[in-house]
Amino acid sequence: MFPLRDENPTIHKSIITYLIIIINIVVWFFVQGFGFDPFLYRSVFHYGLIPGELLHKIEPGTQIEIARGITAVFDGKPNWYSVFTSMFMHGGWFHILGNMWFLAVFGDNVEDAMGWFKFILFYFLCGIFAATAQIISNPSSMVPMVGASGAISGVMGAYAVLYPRVPVHMLVFFGFFFTRIVIPAFLVLGYWFLIQILSSFFSTDTGGVAVWAHIGGFLSGILLVKLFSNSEKVDIFKNRRGKTDKFFYRYR
Repeated sequence: MFPLRDENPTIHKSIITYLIIIINIVVWFFVQGFGFDPFLYRSVFHYGLIPGELLHKIEPGTQIEIARGITAVFDGKPNWYSVFTSMFMHGGWFHILGNMWFLAVFGDNVEDAMGWFKFILFYFLCGIFAATAQIISNPSSMVPMVGASGAISGVMGAYAVLYPRVPVHMLVFFGFFFTRIVIPAFLVLGYWFLIQILSSFFSTDTGGVAVWAHIGGFLSGILLVKLFSNSEKVDIFKNRRGKTDKFFYRYR
């Protein structure tokens, strides 16, 4: 399932949400070279978060093949800035487009409920907690972790708490056939979180999706949202309870 849009109006312009999207796109173009070699591999290795390097669990001089014919050498110096820079790195076109789309769909309302300054703090805190969860899952890993999905998972967790009954339009694929359905946000985000939990049982250290970052980010969003959100702004949508309740019971 893929979210197309939600039926959740905003009060203010979502400046920070779209600024984050713009920064990610600029980085993708000018630092990661549109995903072409060798810019992509260099950026992932230099600015991605590598747990084993950060925790001094990789011997200096250790080599790792990050792509066919491209070998990286660890110098033993932990790049602490990678906790933040990794949030703006991506591994491919589908990676960045998917992340930015999810942020655009769910981020504007969360920012609206928090205000721009609190939303910035919330976003990066979720990203840090997501990175921490991934590090704990495999502290000796030599695989670089990149992507905004950890922080965006936190945004999704916050959305699930703030607007559980909001209608979300989903594109559903059944092989070559696809259709559109409308379901409550808590089902959309709950289903997504369940997939991450199930995927964690099959995750390996050979690359792929950092599911523990997704899980950690989502849970941190749920735990932090009450500290950052403004209840008066959230009630703007809840005041339309008649329409929302009718929708909810229709799909329960």
